[in-house]
This record gives sequence, structure tokens and C-alpha cells, in this order.
Amino acid sequence: MFAHGNGRIVINASVSGIRSPNPGLSLYSASKAAVISLMRSVAMEAAPRGVRINAIAPGRVVTDMMLRSGVGNMSAVAAGLPLRRMGKPEEVAEAVVWLASDAASYVVGHVPAADGGFLAS
Repeated sequence: MFAHGNGRIVINASVSGIRSPNPGLSLYSASKAAVISLMRSVAMEAAPRGVRINAIAPGRVVTDMMLRSGVGNMSAVAAGLPLRRMGKPEEVAEAVVWLASDAASYVVGHVPAADGGFLAS
């Protein structure tokens, strides 16, 4: 990417790296916060060389990981979100596609949340 002076990297983070949603997730949350911090530092180093680096912070999304997490009542979790529903992986993917596209050509070191309003609440 540096050799071509152009590139885009989108790192998968989590809303847990910004605000821990549950007790018992301290290690997961700390690791995601570290990912966000590292991304921001590297983004500032890479930007002058034409490489844009951002992250995405998914919230409550129905994935295999979420289903294995032991969350008992998904309906209750969804009801606690402003949109009153869980996200779909495809919705997170759309945000990633935007970050990697020319439409986001002035976005560097940012962490948009695809979270159904979790961080805003």
C-alpha cells in the first residue's frame, strides 16, 4: 500500500472498546480499546503515505459469537437498544464498505459505531 501511495484498512473493533456493556467483559473490552488506540496511532502514521485506516465498532449484532455468549434473552437485549432490534452482519458490512470506499476519502482514524444507538443512549 505504501509503495502505491494508496490503501484502505478497516479494523474490526467493538462498542465494548468504547463503553463496556456488561460486567464480566473486562478483558474483551480492554482488548478492543487497545485495538482502537493502536488503530488511531497507526492511522496517523499511515495517512501521509496515502493509506487510510479506520475501525468499525459493531454493537449487538446477531452472530455466532453473540449466540454462543450466553445472552439468555435476546429480545430483552434488543428492547434495550434505541432501535429495539439487534443488528445484522450485513448492516455492519455496509458501514465497512463505506469506510473502504472513495465516499469516505476524508475519513481517517475514525471509529463509527454500527450499534443501533447503543452508544448514544
